Amino acid sequence: MNTSALIRPAWTPATIALMVIGFMVFWPLGFAMLAYIIWGDRLEGFKRDVNRATDGIFAGCRRGSDKAARWGSGSARTGNVAFDDWREKELERLNEERRKLDEMLTQFDEYARELRRAKDQDEFDRFMANRNKSTAPTKTDPGTGTTPTKRGKGSNLLDD
Repeated sequence: MNTSALIRPAWTPATIALMVIGFMVFWPLGFAMLAYIIWGDRLEGFKRDVNRATDGIFAGCRRGSDKAARWGSGSARTGNVAFDDWREKELERLNEERRKLDEMLTQFDEYARELRRAKDQDEFDRFMANRNKSTAPTKTDPGTGTTPTKRGKGSNLLDD
């Protein structure tokens, strides 16, 4: 580690100033700087341990993906001819079933879409019929050419 660095895990004026500024700006920054001053020299070992652990985890993932690739592809052979033939036939059968299910799903989606379209058309037709009823012109009196008005009690304020 370079001991001439300005910010290093030690009680230097720069690290103390950064710690104080960190506490004044946002207190978790001050604690982070304090932790760096106290335990910063251990970061190299910690970093090395973390790298080693993650390398082990990802190596296990690579081994698992190799197994999955071997079982998932039809070209990988196990060495047992009878088993390989049976597996290929089963995979073909499953692919055919998948294709049939996909076709059925497509047909059902088309059917449901047509039902929704028919329902929407029916609702639109009802709306238009109701709208046309409410905006239909009123009947006119053929003798006078005016619309007849209802005369009765309460129809005109002056009649009372």
